[in-house]
Amino acid sequence: MADHFDALETRSADQRAADLARALPGQIARARALPGYAETLAGVDPAAITGPEALAALPVLRKSALIQAQQEIPPFGGFTTVAPEDFDHLFQSPGPIHEPGRLNGDWWRLGRFLHACGVRKGDIVQNCFAYHLTPAGMMFESAARALGVAVVPAGTGQTELQVRAAAHLGVTAWAGTPDYLKIILDKADELGLKLNITRAGVGGGALFPSLRQEYADRGIACLQCYATADLGNIAYESEAMDGMIVDEGVIVEIVRPGTGDPVPEGEVGEVVVTTLNPDYPLIRFATGDLSAVLPGQSPCGRTNMRIKGWMGRADQTTKIKGMFVRPEQVAELVARHDEILRARVIATREGETDVMTVRIEARAGNAETFEQSVRDILKLRGRVKIAAPGSLPNDGLVIDDQRSYD
Repeated sequence: MADHFDALETRSADQRAADLARALPGQIARARALPGYAETLAGVDPAAITGPEALAALPVLRKSALIQAQQEIPPFGGFTTVAPEDFDHLFQSPGPIHEPGRLNGDWWRLGRFLHACGVRKGDIVQNCFAYHLTPAGMMFESAARALGVAVVPAGTGQTELQVRAAAHLGVTAWAGTPDYLKIILDKADELGLKLNITRAGVGGGALFPSLRQEYADRGIACLQCYATADLGNIAYESEAMDGMIVDEGVIVEIVRPGTGDPVPEGEVGEVVVTTLNPDYPLIRFATGDLSAVLPGQSPCGRTNMRIKGWMGRADQTTKIKGMFVRPEQVAELVARHDEILRARVIATREGETDVMTVRIEARAGNAETFEQSVRDILKLRGRVKIAAPGSLPNDGLVIDDQRSYD
């Protein structure tokens, strides 16, 4: 069995469920007492929320609502249990949206990811995530501290200086965005400098297979994580490189876009996360990202649920014939008719005119009935095509804009 960060990673399903049943009610109680949840959790009994099934009955919190709440109750919208001045750091990300942070205690839980990358005491990590206003730099700084390793706080830019520092200081591990490492390595080749980097942990962008292979060819094992400024580590790769393992400090649900309804294992949907962080108890926070649950567990011995990783964006709102069509409306169409399993709105052009086609997977029913519901809910006339169950692609799309904007 591989070396693991802690015993939480190898818990049995029963033990993990029992631990969650003890921790989750307390987190719901903390959240319910906050101004940010005054309306949405007012009637919720925390003692009844002991697992994902009960959690699924609670409303989803979207980033747009969090941004609005921060304008009304600055700086964090009434969603933190700690006063702003008692945090170590206060950040601002594009949006704008503000996030709190603590430097010690592996507050964002990325130490688990760096450990999975093979980073150990004795390594020197060059941290090329940004340190200015946004939290990524401090997120990985905190992770390195959790492992007791030295950090070169490089940030972004000044590539030649970065390379010379890495060579002189004997950097052995690297953290940053996937493509920036290649820029560093190419610059080192250009300068004729040998780097000792053998491990890399990346995030904030896609790690394409060809790029990972290039790093492997250079003797660098590169793994990726899925993390956000609000939630910290959500999921991460291990040496098995077989999906992304959900972090032990969060609960991940995959829901149908535009709803809070969990989808079956394997179906693509929106990632919704509940964090167990007592300082910042985000409950059913919608990331806007698409993914899917993988069956089974990782060959590395870590036993938590796995997801496929980032598979696109769930916010597919599209304007057709001058009207916005939203995923929530498509979900309402499906909910109106018991015989409808799934639906997809497809936007195309015929000449200079928008055309809306609604493909509906249905057990029965007729197009005319569905057309009326389309007009009522989407406020547009469209073609309805009934499809056999299972015929729509499993890609999480409920609105497919096929128009060319070139």
